[in-house]
Amino acid sequence: MNNFGTREPAVVVVGAGQAGLSSAYHLRRAGLEPDRDFVVLDHAPRAGGAWQFRWPSLTYGKVHGMHALPGMELTGADPGRPSSEVIGAYFHAYEHRFDLRVHRPVEVSAVREGDGGRLLVETSEGAYATRALISATGTWNRPFWPRCPGQETFRGRQLHTADYPGPGAFAGQRVIVVGGGASGTQHLMEIAEVAAGTFWVTRRPPVFRDGPFGEEEGRAAVATVEDRVRQGLPPRSVVSVTGLPLTEAVRDARERGVLDRIDMFDRITPNGVAWDDGRSVDADVIVWATGFRAAVGHLTPLKLREPGGGIRLDGTQVVRDARVHLVGYGPSASTIGANRAGRAAVRAVKRLLDGAGHPAPVPVPA
Repeated sequence: MNNFGTREPAVVVVGAGQAGLSSAYHLRRAGLEPDRDFVVLDHAPRAGGAWQFRWPSLTYGKVHGMHALPGMELTGADPGRPSSEVIGAYFHAYEHRFDLRVHRPVEVSAVREGDGGRLLVETSEGAYATRALISATGTWNRPFWPRCPGQETFRGRQLHTADYPGPGAFAGQRVIVVGGGASGTQHLMEIAEVAAGTFWVTRRPPVFRDGPFGEEEGRAAVATVEDRVRQGLPPRSVVSVTGLPLTEAVRDARERGVLDRIDMFDRITPNGVAWDDGRSVDADVIVWATGFRAAVGHLTPLKLREPGGGIRLDGTQVVRDARVHLVGYGPSASTIGANRAGRAAVRAVKRLLDGAGHPAPVPVPA
């Protein structure tokens, strides 16, 4: 701590979901001590990352592709238990097993250029001056709400996946689900069991993936997302380029007509939605399963965005400032991707701390 009360750990990790905990684990493996050499800051009230906010009907058995954190498997989980409880308990146990000492709840408001080549991290528990930052903030805090003409006139209820309470809240109602991703189909299949009627609206016809999804397909999907990040474009999620898995539940829903999609409406009316060709649908609720955007607002003072709107990376390292790493962003926005990216980020951070990396921002032409 300096004379002004600012703490000076070598590394600050922002976020304690899969990406942040993986990074913290590898920092410990590299010989750094928590609360002395690095700190982990998390805005959530308890362990579990974004999983703790998932709806109760998303049981662990319905979760696709949950990979264990490095060094500790998740075993014996009840598939019928809510994923928020299973994964929350797992993350809690993980933090204690490896003594990661996560600070929570802590809000990180901004990261700025500090003195002596350090980054100044402004938080609700005071300021940190650090040599390297690993931002692992994910997307859950930035739900994407598309704008549509007439949206403010709708007399019913509108909510986003981030606020989805489970199917019971829609009993006897007419519900429009907007969005062609995994969340949209999961919501729709649940709501259809209790609602008076459901409609599935997507901008593009959904792509259903039949058959195995192997290593080669996974690498190709990640490469597609990675290419956008290298160009400085806003990343698409890995899931968005893999298609929807054609499970038995999905097959059944398609056969029953639950997953018969209709094209995107042109406007919202007080009683529902309408198309320019004269079609209309009345509804009580519109559920926006329209995804999330990267939660990187705290990095705004560093001016890291490219003209294309995204943050350009070399691996996990931000091209415009080599002191900053993004883990769980773009190609690493999956549980297995976050594990690998956490390890890669720590290797690069360790090189910087040992004097082999760039200690200051890398000039990039505008």
